[in-house]
Amino acid sequence: MDQDRRTAYEALLRICGDGAYSNIELNRQITGRKPENPAFVRELTYGVLKTARSLDYYLAQLIQRNFSRLKLPVLTILRMGLYQFLYMDAVPDYAAVNEQVRLARAFCRGQAGFVNGVLRNFLRTKDALRAPGSTGSPAERLADRYSFDPWISQLWLDMFGEEEAASLMEASNRSPELCVRVNELKTSREELASALTERGFLCEASAVSPHVLKVRGSRLLEQDLFRTGAFMVQDEASAAAVDALDVQPGDRVLDVCAAPGGKSLAAAILAGDRCLVSAFDIHPHKLPLIEREAARLGVTSLRTGVRDASAPGSAPGELQDRIICDVPCSGLGVVRRKPEIKYKKIPDQGEALAELQYTILRETQAFLKPGGRLLYSTCTINSAENQDLVRRFLSESPAFRAVSERQFLPDRDGTDGFYYCILEKH
Repeated sequence: MDQDRRTAYEALLRICGDGAYSNIELNRQITGRKPENPAFVRELTYGVLKTARSLDYYLAQLIQRNFSRLKLPVLTILRMGLYQFLYMDAVPDYAAVNEQVRLARAFCRGQAGFVNGVLRNFLRTKDALRAPGSTGSPAERLADRYSFDPWISQLWLDMFGEEEAASLMEASNRSPELCVRVNELKTSREELASALTERGFLCEASAVSPHVLKVRGSRLLEQDLFRTGAFMVQDEASAAAVDALDVQPGDRVLDVCAAPGGKSLAAAILAGDRCLVSAFDIHPHKLPLIEREAARLGVTSLRTGVRDASAPGSAPGELQDRIICDVPCSGLGVVRRKPEIKYKKIPDQGEALAELQYTILRETQAFLKPGGRLLYSTCTINSAENQDLVRRFLSESPAFRAVSERQFLPDRDGTDGFYYCILEKH
């Protein structure tokens, strides 16, 4: 059996059936199964995830009476076959059919003939099938064309209108560039770019943050420069948010939802490791991840602790000069990296989630000293979690004013979808 396709199949089952995170599960499967072509496995797995709803639009036309009753293993095998037909030109159609049928024989008893028939029927009739996005309401057409849950397409239709919503969804389906934040405790952006270029990587300076490089090349995180802490992975928009907080040497910095720690560590580096960063998270098992990353980067000014940011409580020591409030969110800005988010059901378009975010912001603001600054941020594109929430906070908190605010969008900015607002306390 083809180990590449089996690895992709097993990863897709865990992601779609058990809710595993795509990046973590795919790495786990590749490490464990050691496929011959990991790049093929990643392309097939992420490709199926990105286009699952569109693939199902075709399959529903081929299996009209029983499509909704398909079990996930069979559905996954069929999706993999259609994705190879439609998007992987280097794979001959006959090879895609044969390998998917082999998977069905191994994992879907009695369904190999059915899989063979459906895939061959698609190849015979594909030009006569309706294309995704050709029927239904505007929200349904966008959802089918770009493979999103309709609640997301409706949300973005309401926020931006049809043309911008389509542009945003198309950009969210593109593979993101890898961005790294330079660790100025050890090197400069120019020195790091030069060192990476010597190792065969293509580097471009970010126009969004002066501390970020966009890097192209394979196995970047296996380089000695990563192991010795010359950089960490961080998207441009996230980096720009920490930049805007303007952390200074001597500052006390509190990060209330810190894991996995990127913003805490960036704050420490911006202050030259001459500050005190308190990185708190509700999940104890995530704190060692932050501590190991701090050790790799050579950051000594950071301490960790367990705390529920939504619960009332006293400030950690003295009042803080800077606070990072990067709250749990719907994650709609990072579907380029985690395409499974596109199908995640969130009731009431995130209104209930916004209440939790507001509670965290309200409880956290009490820890900020007068003249201090608080960063509120999310990795989503939803006004209820972003602009509307900040407007509400400002209307109920006269001691604060907004210093700067920005919503990054993948189509307009080429970054993750990311929102931040810097709030200053009088």
